[in-house]
Amino acid sequence: MTRPPLPPFTQETAIQKVRAAEDGWNSRNPAKVALAYTQDSAWRNRSEFLQGRNQIEAFLTLKWSRELDYRLIKELWAFTVNRIAVRFAYEWRDDDHNWFRSYGNENWEFDASGLMQRRIASINDLAISEAERKFHWPLGRRPDEHPGLTSLDL
Repeated sequence: MTRPPLPPFTQETAIQKVRAAEDGWNSRNPAKVALAYTQDSAWRNRSEFLQGRNQIEAFLTLKWSRELDYRLIKELWAFTVNRIAVRFAYEWRDDDHNWFRSYGNENWEFDASGLMQRRIASINDLAISEAERKFHWPLGRRPDEHPGLTSLDL
């Protein structure tokens, strides 16, 4: 199975890869998202260490059961032949209707077929009021006309 765009990345294909990842995560479909990673993909997410698609899918299932009304924006930071660095922000609420914006950086490494074999994520959460929210599209893919992180000054 291949997952275009494939390495070696150009600026254009790195941006496409970032948007594809954003779209996948905004689907909040753990089984679908897990298919973007190698069978033995290694993750560090905050202080959690995961290995393989099964753990990734279980992690995402739990994540999206807790992080409600999840909306994410990713932005390319840098890239090399088979690595991409992104910054991101996502907004979500808990089941008590407390809102948060989570900010972070990810480092990704891809195999030749375009599957992510390593993901290293550092994330910080900020409590926000509902009035401070900036991500107001319907659940699912961010519309093309919705501003990105830089335009939102995030």
